[in-house]
Amino acid sequence: MIKLLTPNFLNKYSTVILFPAITSCLLLFGIGLYYGLILSPEDYQQGKMVRVMYIHVPAAWMALGIYIFIGACSLLSIVWKIRIAYIMSVSAAPIGATFAAITLITGSLWGKPIWGTWWVWDARLTSMLILFLLYLAYIAVTRAGDDLYRAEKPAGIVALIGVINVPIVKFSVDLWNSLHQPASVIKSGGVSIDISMLTPLLIMFAAYILYFIALVIIRAKTIMLRLKKQVYISS
Repeated sequence: MIKLLTPNFLNKYSTVILFPAITSCLLLFGIGLYYGLILSPEDYQQGKMVRVMYIHVPAAWMALGIYIFIGACSLLSIVWKIRIAYIMSVSAAPIGATFAAITLITGSLWGKPIWGTWWVWDARLTSMLILFLLYLAYIAVTRAGDDLYRAEKPAGIVALIGVINVPIVKFSVDLWNSLHQPASVIKSGGVSIDISMLTPLLIMFAAYILYFIALVIIRAKTIMLRLKKQVYISS
């Protein structure tokens, strides 16, 4: 396991992973958008606006999942001193922040015609905003100085503290009286969304995952290359 968590392993096998990840991502994006925006039915209450869901919901899942990924990598870097885990978490943070921003923006676009307002201080919306700010805080800590490694421990602590907010985001609609609709896919009672809407939702989610895998590998390799250049120049 430790052998897998090394820069050499990433450099060796990243090219093998990148091409199929990028091509599959583009293919699934095309299928998902066509299925979601054209073939999927309109909602009996929300009409065509329900199609924002195919961008909004997978982005929210990714924002939560990537932060868990960052928390796990931070634990590996702090406890077991696995440096590549820290590099991966630094690489993932801007991607997760982007997905969180997409969630907030598309949620506002969806909320205006349905709720009659761009924003409310609802439990789900507020906790997602906090998640976005936690991403920004993590990024700010890692970029606070010239030495990326000096921020490894404080950034990891910020990430681990922020993990507490992830279940709050997930269960906010169940714990508090929320204007936001309850979960319809990942819930204890099973899926309550029609298969004609669930299919493009899952296709878009798979496309987002492949996009994240490709981009986080590219960013990690770029960071490692920059660090090598810094060491070479300083020596």
